Amino acid sequence: MKTEEFKFSISVYGSIDELSQGDAFILSEARSVTQFAYAPYSNFLVGAVAILKNGETVTGTNQENASYPAGICAERVLLCAAASRYPGIGIETIAIAYNNLKGKSEHPVSPCGICRQSLTEFQHRTKLPIRIILSGMEGEVQVIENAGYLLPLVFSSDDLK
Repeated sequence: MKTEEFKFSISVYGSIDELSQGDAFILSEARSVTQFAYAPYSNFLVGAVAILKNGETVTGTNQENASYPAGICAERVLLCAAASRYPGIGIETIAIAYNNLKGKSEHPVSPCGICRQSLTEFQHRTKLPIRIILSGMEGEVQVIENAGYLLPLVFSSDDLK
């Protein structure tokens, strides 16, 4: 038997004020686009903004539906928009912010499992890591250098060969 260990680091900042100018800008934009989310059931508005390798910006927001399985997360809306508008172009950084209308929005929340899988697949497809910035509307900010760290035992196209 052998033991394998998976480790990664997250950079934790006390607030948006501690970020570089570029990271603060993209996070501010992600916080702003939460207003376009459609979340009448959960009242949990999520906004995502990506800077692509070609310098373009793409946004996404969560879109709920009364038929719950038909909703889609902000991260996957963003990935679909990026792939459709800029095929084959990698994503440099994604900032993801949320606004919980039923409570506080002061700590980072990680993407759900389906979004983790989708982010990792996008990385695999473009062969470029995606940096992720996570935050609520205020408070602590987390920066993860590679979206793949969120899903260390990913199921990928390599498993289908």
